[in-house]
Amino acid sequence: MEPGRSGWLLLLLLLPALGAAAPGEFDPYRVLGVGRSSSQADIKKAYKRLAREWHPDKNKDPGAEDKFIQISKAYEILSNDEKRANFDRYGDAGESQGFSQQQHRQFHRFHDGFYFDESFFHFPFNSERRDTSDEKYLLHFSHYINEIVPDSFKKPYLIKITSDWCFSCIHIEPVWKEVAQELEALGAGIGVVHAGYERRLAHHLGAHSTPTLLGLINGKITFFHNTVVRENLRQFVENLLPGNLVEKITDKNYIHFLSAWRKDNKPHVLLFDHMPVVPLLYKLTAFAYRDYLSFGYVYVGLRGTEELSSQYNINVYTPTMMIFKEHIDRPADVVQAREMKKQLIDDFLSQNKFLMVARLTSQRLFQELCPVKKSHRQRKHCVVLLTGEGEKFAKAYEAFLTFAVANTKDTLKFVHIYSDRQPEFADALLMDEEKYHGRSAVVILERRNNAGKIAYKALEEAWQGSKEDNFILLDLLDQLRTDPGLLSSETVVADLNDELAPMFLIRWFYSTLDYFSDCWDSLFHSNWREMMPLLSLLFSALFILFGTVIVQAFSDSSDTRDAPPSGKEEMTAKMEKNDASFSKESNSRIPKKGFVEVTELTDINYTSNLVRLRPGHMNVVLILSNSTKTPLLQKFALEVYTFTGSSSLHFSFLSLDKHREWLEYLLEFAQDAAPIPNQYDKHFLERDYTGYVLALNGHKKYFCLFKPHRSGDEGGALGSCEDYNALQHAETRGKSSCSPGSRSIKNKLHKLSFWMEHLLEGSLQRFYIPSWPTLD
Repeated sequence: MEPGRSGWLLLLLLLPALGAAAPGEFDPYRVLGVGRSSSQADIKKAYKRLAREWHPDKNKDPGAEDKFIQISKAYEILSNDEKRANFDRYGDAGESQGFSQQQHRQFHRFHDGFYFDESFFHFPFNSERRDTSDEKYLLHFSHYINEIVPDSFKKPYLIKITSDWCFSCIHIEPVWKEVAQELEALGAGIGVVHAGYERRLAHHLGAHSTPTLLGLINGKITFFHNTVVRENLRQFVENLLPGNLVEKITDKNYIHFLSAWRKDNKPHVLLFDHMPVVPLLYKLTAFAYRDYLSFGYVYVGLRGTEELSSQYNINVYTPTMMIFKEHIDRPADVVQAREMKKQLIDDFLSQNKFLMVARLTSQRLFQELCPVKKSHRQRKHCVVLLTGEGEKFAKAYEAFLTFAVANTKDTLKFVHIYSDRQPEFADALLMDEEKYHGRSAVVILERRNNAGKIAYKALEEAWQGSKEDNFILLDLLDQLRTDPGLLSSETVVADLNDELAPMFLIRWFYSTLDYFSDCWDSLFHSNWREMMPLLSLLFSALFILFGTVIVQAFSDSSDTRDAPPSGKEEMTAKMEKNDASFSKESNSRIPKKGFVEVTELTDINYTSNLVRLRPGHMNVVLILSNSTKTPLLQKFALEVYTFTGSSSLHFSFLSLDKHREWLEYLLEFAQDAAPIPNQYDKHFLERDYTGYVLALNGHKKYFCLFKPHRSGDEGGALGSCEDYNALQHAETRGKSSCSPGSRSIKNKLHKLSFWMEHLLEGSLQRFYIPSWPTLD
């Protein structure tokens, strides 16, 4: 017994010595690459540089995370004067750090002869001994904000907040591992946050203790407040999902459910299974595809589903999934499997997300069905049926649907749109021609950019669905394969209205309901530390309210006894005040010169006059051509003369003949930059932008747009011309240049002064651009 006892005593004496010697191996000065005499500024600078270099989100090196942890730990020691002094004196920061990696290896080697392996103590606190299954779920703050939160609108997330030296975390580890693997296979998201290394994210999630379990769905956080067992965690994730995702289908309602495709504009999915409750896998799938598909569930063991099973020849012993589109008497696609796996369902549904001839009900759907052309090899064309509602248009629609089923291809999408619900889209394509009024029309189009520019070609005659119409459309599609220039017309269409969006009152009601639900949950379940700002604000408001009432109640009433000023005196004071304010406002706009300085915007002065324009300054640019230069400049000077007193405004003009491409690039970012009717040059088929005025903010990279006044206001044009002639020199007063042609050109800038007033008020719409294009 004596040798054994002496061995134990020797071991116990050596352990503190090893523990004291090991910390010296971690040198924070060496980790940060600074000297012992470095200042706090040098240490902070070195830490920021190394943190940017080794952050796991930016550095894909396998050891980046460990290196980043060492850098953070070193900065934590050296940025604290007390810890730094302890390390300089004793080689230790003065806190219990546990065994480091080198320390652990030394201990392991030293005791190999005694067979004292690290597993003897069963300390799972070291990262190498803990289960590495959580590593693939680790979240960082930027990763959570940029990827996890947006992805929570497609699937719910179950997130665990853990830390080192957490005995409760170790206790729930087996249950967590089992549930995480199970839910991930079903389609839920899993996340793990280490509170020691990601304190910012843990605080953002509202976790002030470990372990903490929470759910994330649609960007909303819900805390788990129950015993950590498998059934409770599954039920928690299932309760996160909306309750109306999947509809129970029987013989009584299946026809109504499948016929709703006209109203919902979605394919409808039916799952036949012998489970009495809807499987969680199916609910998660319904949540992921809820924007594209409607889901129903048929319990084949329930009385009242016999007709439904017989109608579609269902095998009651094998789970079956069917998808229905425009025809409810037969499914568009079917899949059967004894075990429905997530990958199988995703592949099946992703190929059937849209109807055969989907209706364009929103801009998002338009962008998905008719994507922008990326290259000549990736051309996507859309065949659009512009029609109406009711039996009058049913025959034309059915003929178009039959044609689409027979000719659908990967590069060709068939869609339809109700002209009365999307009038701006229909008018832009059909140009309000009489032959299409009250009738259907077919247009082939291709989107050129995200600003609404499209190339298109419409069938010469209205679509009636006859054999001749089918042959004409088929011939055009065949020509389109070899000749992309067939789409000779171009236009800019506005964004589509969201026809299926709920009313404002309904959205407001649901938003209010969610707000009160969050407040209720926060009141009874959240940490009181989170409620302190809200409670402080509430009590401050109550204190101010009651304090004001009390002060007024006990204040001296002598003020109320004073006679109020007479009405005449009060009116005189108001008039004097208004006159003073008007005089002050007018003085700020008094022109400092007797003329308007208008310079030409060229590639030489482009950088100084726009790109590097001082903050707060704007350049007001007039668009003109060589033929309209003189009359437009005269009218422009007259309109902006009263605004030349502002030192933050600069005035220029741009030649349309030289820089048309630069202007058209800018106008693509303007939502309302559609061409003005009857403003085309008939010879070159180019749009006439003369008379446009752009207010350019070079620093903030946005512009405001003034579109020319429509011609026809003769009185306004004549008055403008006479006003200008009144300002001419005495020698030229009798030689008025107010010809009919110059009047129509000058009339383009009619009401420009009112637009300038709104510009200074800041009430004009702003169009932002990513960067200023070069002016070649």
